[in-house]
Amino acid sequence: MQPVGILDNAKTAAKATNPLKDLLKFGQSAWLDYIRRDLMTTGELKRLIDEDGLGGMTSNPAIFEKAISGGNYYDDILSSLEEDKSLDAKGRFEGLAIRDIQDAADILRSVYDRTKGRDGYVSLEVSPYLARDTEGTLKEARRLWKAVDRPNVMIKVPGTAEGVPAFQKLIGEGININVTLLFSQQVYEDVARAFIAGVEQLAKSGGDVGKIASVASFFISRIDSAVDKIIEARVKASKDAKEQQQLREIEGKVAIANGKLAYQSYLEIFGSDRWKALAAKGARTQRVLWASTSTKNPKYRDVMYVEEMIGPDTVDTIPPATFDAFRDHGAPRNSLTENVEAAEQTMQSLAALGISMKEVTDKLTDDGVRLFEEAFDQLLDAVEKRTKYDAPGKVNSQSYKLPEQLAGAVKTSISEWRAKGSVRGLWQRDAGVWTNTDEASWLGWLDITGQQLVQNQEFQKLAEDVKREGFKDVLVLGMGGSSLCPEVLAKTFGQLPGFPRLHVLDSTDPSQVKAFEKKVDLAKTLFVVSSKSGTTLEPNIFKQYFFEQVKKAVGAEKAGSRFIAVTDPGSKLREVAKADKFRSICDGVSSIGGRYSALSDFGMVPAALMGIDTGKFLQSTQLMVDACSPQIPVAQNPGAMLGIILGTAAKAGHDKLTVVTSPGISDLGAWLEQLIAESTGKQGKGIIPVDREELAAPAAYGTDRVFAYLRLESGADAAQDAKVAALESAGHPVIRIAVSQGLGQEFFRWEIATAVAGSILGINPFNQPDVEASKVATRALTTEYEKSGSLPAESPILEDGGIKLFTDAKNADALAKAAGKDKSLASYLRAHLNRVAPGDYFALLAYVEMNPEHEAKLQEMRHAVRDQKKVATCLGFGPRFLHSTGQDYKGGPNSGVFVQITCDDAVDLPVPGQKYTFGVVKAAQARGDFQVLVERGRRALRVHLGKNVDADLAKLIEIFHTV
Repeated sequence: MQPVGILDNAKTAAKATNPLKDLLKFGQSAWLDYIRRDLMTTGELKRLIDEDGLGGMTSNPAIFEKAISGGNYYDDILSSLEEDKSLDAKGRFEGLAIRDIQDAADILRSVYDRTKGRDGYVSLEVSPYLARDTEGTLKEARRLWKAVDRPNVMIKVPGTAEGVPAFQKLIGEGININVTLLFSQQVYEDVARAFIAGVEQLAKSGGDVGKIASVASFFISRIDSAVDKIIEARVKASKDAKEQQQLREIEGKVAIANGKLAYQSYLEIFGSDRWKALAAKGARTQRVLWASTSTKNPKYRDVMYVEEMIGPDTVDTIPPATFDAFRDHGAPRNSLTENVEAAEQTMQSLAALGISMKEVTDKLTDDGVRLFEEAFDQLLDAVEKRTKYDAPGKVNSQSYKLPEQLAGAVKTSISEWRAKGSVRGLWQRDAGVWTNTDEASWLGWLDITGQQLVQNQEFQKLAEDVKREGFKDVLVLGMGGSSLCPEVLAKTFGQLPGFPRLHVLDSTDPSQVKAFEKKVDLAKTLFVVSSKSGTTLEPNIFKQYFFEQVKKAVGAEKAGSRFIAVTDPGSKLREVAKADKFRSICDGVSSIGGRYSALSDFGMVPAALMGIDTGKFLQSTQLMVDACSPQIPVAQNPGAMLGIILGTAAKAGHDKLTVVTSPGISDLGAWLEQLIAESTGKQGKGIIPVDREELAAPAAYGTDRVFAYLRLESGADAAQDAKVAALESAGHPVIRIAVSQGLGQEFFRWEIATAVAGSILGINPFNQPDVEASKVATRALTTEYEKSGSLPAESPILEDGGIKLFTDAKNADALAKAAGKDKSLASYLRAHLNRVAPGDYFALLAYVEMNPEHEAKLQEMRHAVRDQKKVATCLGFGPRFLHSTGQDYKGGPNSGVFVQITCDDAVDLPVPGQKYTFGVVKAAQARGDFQVLVERGRRALRVHLGKNVDADLAKLIEIFHTV
């Protein structure tokens, strides 16, 4: 395409008149359908106004994309915008577009003033991705109107079913609007009447109706392109000469006929008494603007769609080549009201031939939205390519290989996130990125790393204090988000020279509590009580128990000096800690939920106590924070990309995220499991994390998996490498993360990714409604125990060899029918496991002591199901999984089959100050958990073992291998 104004001006000067300027004689204003920086900076725009009578300009994504890609016109502003780290590609585009629009509006202001506001406008379009979003269109149109801040700007809003209500409301607010993508006479009439309604609202609210301006952009040549294609196909298919002739007679005529009849509607609507009442108050009509007036078919005259659409009170926005052509050889006349009867006949003939104009225009509207979306995508690509941004420092690298269909869906999601500026919205704490509820209140984790770096000296003081006091062990007492990050650190780094060993207790199993008590020297152990709210049952009873034991070991006066509290300001635990004279109280952040708290004091205080250099840890993490910031293009943003893949994959049926970790970072999976499950599993949606499931051959898996391989570069396992490569080669989706720069980077990457995935799934990733449901059920049971001294009685549906089975009536009936006459443990278990179907997952929920022997047996059971049913399998120890995967199991997709395992406790421990014991609490938690599962309609069976857990687990293994 030649730039505007390169034609020989002498040729134009030699003509008696300028056809472009002559359009004004017929009441039509010529606008330019083009914008580029040099039009304003070289004086070309002013020349067009002076010599050609230019009355305005329009822009769209395709126009801006060509302008940005076509030279270095925007290097200056793109370079300056790089300094604003809050801007993504969309934000940078808006910066340069608004500058162009403002400058063009300022040059056109002379036209605006001379015509008293009738002409001299320039248009800026809302994001095409909002074409089907009324509220989004309203919000963005208002923002752009305010940002441009010129009276002679029009905001372009699409004439979709969702765009028209937004248009009407914006007119009522006094915002100038260009309604675009109009093809249908009926839709045009709807738009014209919406304009009148908007002006009426403006008048009613006391606005100046004489200042509101609007155009209705009615597309012309695209109609002929679409209809002519249908005609050509029909002519080829028809063997009827008469039909062929009738088809040929309307070829190239429908677009102009359609436009002329739309203009007749304009004359009628704006000649009505309703409009005259507004005109008397100074209101001016919404002019019809003819768009798409370039000639696509070389058989037609190159200025046909300009020449045939000339009439009073109209605008023609003309692309550069057609603009130059019309200047050269256009023949203006008052053509719009010529041959109206012939236009009507053309449209009647079209219908008689069985060609539906409604179908044509509906498709053109949908195609127009899609084409503008694609152009906007290319535009943002162009901005990203021309923007030099500082790459972050060294971060753990990430790559992925996806099946073709999933890869296409991910590409679409990337485009949507980029076009909508969703990463920027996330960082700006815009709840609209998710469900527009309370999400903005839970995003304190976004900048916690920087805050922690500022106060790192406090962590150093803690570490020095612990070292100086000679503590041998540190025992964290917590659950879920308060305990899983410290557990990852403890198992990954072990005991560091000169510092105490870190342990984590997150189970109410009395044997496990006792095992930890035996493992440490109470007199030389520092206890960290971690609880955000200070009301969580487990940390509270852990504290009660161990505080009593420490008092016995060192005396009541010194006991408090062995305890640190990590809790939110104002919590009940803070009051207890003060009363008991704790050594220290460390602050949580109220805007950070437990599972996002790894980099807050809940993770960093234990890290410092065990001797980790928190300064280096946080500095490394900050590099990932920077890499995930909004100025990094979406496709290169590690957290956003991971979340887009996970969320898009889950929506496409790949909702079983199988985490594979190198042996040296194996416990990272448990932290990821909680973050993902508790964040995404709700409203029947969710990603099911699968941790600690041994890798098998590709044939062992269904089509619902996504594999995430976190490979420790300094300690990779060759066998794992080979198995992951085989999965990738077999076409399974595989994400690879090379861990070389520290675990803190992974904490933040996955937090961002989980938030992004939650957005794509359409849920709030920061609440946990079904975890609360289990807590309520547990509390009711423990309260009953405190009153009566026993838990409510229950009856098994089967007892065989000392093992009892429990479930609700619905599940019991299904199992009885499946088992038939064989009322044995094996029969019932096989019946239950045979409920597992392709696409399901199987979960073992074990309320037994978490030790290597039990885990090995339970792993054998899960793998037996995986190998025989080819489904994803999960294993969780209760009650810790209640604060983790429990949310997903109850609130996520109803595709799980559950076996809960409980047991008679060989030993029990009292909870000081309470009637109930640790064993009673564990039993209440298991029963509360199971109650909510069956209330949610889950396929669940509780298997209650005797006191010899190892022996009873061995019996179950035999049965599982026979399924």
